[in-house]
Amino acid sequence: MKKIFLCLLLIAGVSITCTGILFAQSAKKAKKPLVVFVTGDHEYSSEETMPLIAAALEKDYDMKTIVLKAYPDHNSEENIPGLEALKKADLAVFYLRWRLLPPEQLALIEAYLKSGKPVMGFRTTTHAFHFPEGHASEKWNAFGEFALNAPPGWGGAAKHTHYGHESSTDVSIVPEQASNPILTGVAKNFHVRSWLYRVLPDYPVKGSTWLLMGKAVNPDKEAIENPVAWTGTNSFGGKVFMTTMGHPEDFRQEPFQRLVINAIHDELGLKVPKKWKGRIDIRVPYRVAQ
Repeated sequence: MKKIFLCLLLIAGVSITCTGILFAQSAKKAKKPLVVFVTGDHEYSSEETMPLIAAALEKDYDMKTIVLKAYPDHNSEENIPGLEALKKADLAVFYLRWRLLPPEQLALIEAYLKSGKPVMGFRTTTHAFHFPEGHASEKWNAFGEFALNAPPGWGGAAKHTHYGHESSTDVSIVPEQASNPILTGVAKNFHVRSWLYRVLPDYPVKGSTWLLMGKAVNPDKEAIENPVAWTGTNSFGGKVFMTTMGHPEDFRQEPFQRLVINAIHDELGLKVPKKWKGRIDIRVPYRVAQ
């Protein structure tokens, strides 16, 4: 009788353990990844395009999102409230231009970067910060380089520039990357309104993988082809996806929309969806920069 009782206890224990494991696995599987968008630029309306991308992620791709914006408006360079959200983020997406954030806000971004979690950036995030020479936070001017494998700010030794606001860009897939999951369903060739950024010859940093190349159309000076999207690992060990595209009209293009959705999945370590949920309705104006 005693042996039977012990056997029953053993069976019950195993059953409870298995149930606990299954419950934990189910809870883990049910946890939605959190994507935090950090916006603040003078001209590209990122505070309007990023919420539309975020809404699509929540509606069609089972993710949670938070969109942070410069306050009180996009031209406010010294305040992006809510950066504490980065503490729980699984992916941080930056669309910034020439910010002058206070040390306590920069510390929240730095803590995220040092966690080694993935980072994604759009266009002017190559020059996300613009502190004056000698400022205590001047190192942040090189955010593009240490966070996104991009040039360390505008101009300078890297000669980071563009080919004129009247130009646009023909984009093509780098042939060797045709089977890259991030390019799933992305047209081999497409056109965007963004004027091409020059990042060569020294960027993206060595070790980055070029995904898409851009050729300037109607440039205002002699132009060379430049990578417009790349991946890699940043100086903190985090996965990187960076694109120098990001004009509001670019977001109307289905190939660009798909690239963005694919890249977000890849950054999160998720399988890139083979089935496209359809074009996202993005009609956001471009503003002339200050």
